[in-house]
Amino acid sequence: MDTTTKQKAYLLLEDGLLLEGTAIGKKGTKGGEICFNTGMTGYQEIYTDPSYTGQIIVNTNAHIGNYGVIEEEQESDYPKISGIVVNDYSPIASRKRSNESLQQYLERHEVTGIADVDTRMLVRHIRSKGAMNAIISSELEPRELKKELARVPSMDGLELSSSVCTKKRLRVGDEKAEFKVAVLDLGIKHSILKNLVSRGIYCEVFPAKSSFEDLKSFKPDGYFISNGPGDPAVMQYAVETVKAILEEDKPLFGICLGHQIIARACGAGTYKMHHGHRGLNHPILNLETGKSEITSQNHGFVVSAEDIEKSDRLEITHRHLNDDTVAGIKVKGKQAFSVQYHPEASPGPHDSRYLFDQFIELIKKSKK
Repeated sequence: MDTTTKQKAYLLLEDGLLLEGTAIGKKGTKGGEICFNTGMTGYQEIYTDPSYTGQIIVNTNAHIGNYGVIEEEQESDYPKISGIVVNDYSPIASRKRSNESLQQYLERHEVTGIADVDTRMLVRHIRSKGAMNAIISSELEPRELKKELARVPSMDGLELSSSVCTKKRLRVGDEKAEFKVAVLDLGIKHSILKNLVSRGIYCEVFPAKSSFEDLKSFKPDGYFISNGPGDPAVMQYAVETVKAILEEDKPLFGICLGHQIIARACGAGTYKMHHGHRGLNHPILNLETGKSEITSQNHGFVVSAEDIEKSDRLEITHRHLNDDTVAGIKVKGKQAFSVQYHPEASPGPHDSRYLFDQFIELIKKSKK
């Protein structure tokens, strides 16, 4: 796309809100669930996080694209988002280390977006009305968008992990490492694997629909259930795998979608949030230590606190301080715990990376 000549683009929301802006990325039409991320930095990490599959991201930071993109900041092999909405867009990159501009990157990966939108107004609208489907187009007229938008599937009841996970078993790290962990990939971020490997763990990463017997064949010292996209309520295949892991009672750690799957394996339900938690400044209270943490979050579903409070199997360990939703649990009588947020947190904050160390300590104790 010639960024010197601005081309019109439109954004249509499911409730009828229509906005006009400027086309960015690749010319085209893309639909998905619209949501916003409040992070002041890390747009590349957001776009490549598999948990955002099927979603249009509104960046609340006013200026996007200024530092370009760099290979080492990828959270997966390519952007997983359906589209982006930004206010002020920079087609050139000012960072010397950048591999290419954001515009070049979006074009290469065929991501469609819209700029020159009042994102402050749009975020307030989503906060009021809730997450909903939307469509971006730089090729269709407004009167044509409604018909295309009707074809976009709802995130509620949508299974996506099997489409974004690894297609074959992968081994990551040093095979001579002290510990081995079987990783169930529901849409894992690269930085999670980096955090595990840096702590002396040799990982085998398994496709989402792998059975417990598949994971067990690696003879792991522990198990990890990753983040990922979609509705946990339609992922019974993963729930059954986690139930079997809990029966074996080896150390088990889950993040985000993995946390929701562990909860469901223990009988707790999950539900779709009004507009979700997405950003780098979410305050969490660790109920066991009494300390607070500033965390990175990205989820549109959450575990039912009411179900956990009734459960004789689960205990809440962390709470979100903004709305008191469940942010962490442990399984009573088992070596299993999980959190709703992202302790690997690239680009930050890093308040919660101790959770990886906690997992290592569980593995060490179980091997004595």
